[in-house]
Amino acid sequence: MTSPTAAGMEPFHGLEINALARALEAEGRDIAFLEQGQPAAPPAPRVIEAVRGVLDGPQRYTHFAGMPALRAALARYYREQHGVAVSEDSIIATMSSSSGFILAFLGGFAPGAKIAVTRPGYTAYLNTLYGMGYRPVEIPVSAAEGWHLTPAAIAAAHAREPFAGLLLASPANPTGAAVDRTQLGEIVAVCARLGVRFISDEIYHGLDYRGPSVSALEFTRDAIVINSFSKYYCMTGWRIGWMVLPDDILRRTQILQQNLFIAAPTLSQVAATAALGERDYAEAQKAHYAANRPLLTEGLRALGFGVDEGDGAFYAYADASRFTNDSLAFCKRMLAEAGVAASPGVDFDRVNGGRYVRFSYAGSRETMDKALERLRRFLKA
Repeated sequence: MTSPTAAGMEPFHGLEINALARALEAEGRDIAFLEQGQPAAPPAPRVIEAVRGVLDGPQRYTHFAGMPALRAALARYYREQHGVAVSEDSIIATMSSSSGFILAFLGGFAPGAKIAVTRPGYTAYLNTLYGMGYRPVEIPVSAAEGWHLTPAAIAAAHAREPFAGLLLASPANPTGAAVDRTQLGEIVAVCARLGVRFISDEIYHGLDYRGPSVSALEFTRDAIVINSFSKYYCMTGWRIGWMVLPDDILRRTQILQQNLFIAAPTLSQVAATAALGERDYAEAQKAHYAANRPLLTEGLRALGFGVDEGDGAFYAYADASRFTNDSLAFCKRMLAEAGVAASPGVDFDRVNGGRYVRFSYAGSRETMDKALERLRRFLKA
C-alpha cells in the first residue's frame, strides 16, 4: 500500500497541533491558541437569532445550489461591494471553501491536470490536489517580494512546466500577502494570455488592511471564485461558503454538487443569509484583528523572529531560523513547555518551511499578551 507521504499527501500539522493542545487543555493546562485561523468572537447576534427562528421546523435539504434567499443576497453582495452583476444561477452554496476547492478542481479540469499554487500556500491546496490525483505546480514567492505572486513569475513557471489552472488566495494564508487592483488585473490578464483557468480564493476578503478587497469578478467572468463565511463573518464551525462559476463549467459543477454533497447544511445557509447583512459587526471584529496585528508582529520581532505585517488576513508568518530549522519539532516543544500553540511552516512550505512558524492574531488581546510573555520565557530558557 502506498503511504500518504509517497502519494504526495502530508498530515495537516496545524490541526494535529490543535488536537495535542486540546488534550493538554483537557488535562488542566492553560493553552494560548494561536495555531488556527479562527476568530475568537461568535457570529453576529442576529445570525444566532435567525437560526433560532427556524429550529422548530423540519431541517430539509435545500435547493442543491443553495437557498434562493442566500444566492440572492450573495448576488446583492457582489453588486454592492464590487460593482459587478453576478447571476444568482452562477452561485453554489458550499460546505465552506473546502468543498468549493473539490468542486472547482473536478468541475474545471481534466483528471490529472496540473494546477499551480504558490509556495508557501494553504496546507490543503497540495493535499487536496494530490488526494484527487491532480498534479500541483508550485511557484515560489519570497519575503523579499512581500510574498506577492507576480505575472512574470506565473509566465516563467508556465514556460518551465505548463499548467492548466492557477489557484491564488488574496489575502493569502499563511503570509497575509494581498495583491492590489492593478496586480490582480495583471494576473488575470496573464492567465488569459496563457490559457490558464484562474481560481480566486477570496475567503479572507473583508480582512484587507490597506483598502477594500478586490474580486477577480471585477476583471473577468471566466474565473472560478471561492469564498467562505468562516473568517470575516466569524463562522468557522458552521462550514458554509460559496462559489461563483463561469458558464462553461456551471452545469458540470452543479451535477457534481448534487451527487457529492446534495446541498450545504440548511441551518448554516440560514445563518449565512443573515450574516451578509451584519457587516458592521464583522468590521468591528476586523478592527480587533487590526489592533492585534502590530501587537503580535512587533512582539515577535522583539523576541528575535523575522516577521513583517501582512497586507490582510490575521497571520504572522515568522522566520524562526534563529531558533530552529525544524518548525514541527519547535512547535511541539513550544506547546509542551510554554503552552503556546502555533502552526509549523512545513504545513505551508515543504521546502523552506522548517524555519517558519505561523501565528494567528485572530484571538483575544489577552491571548496575544499571554503568548508573547510565555514565548519570552521559553526562548530565554
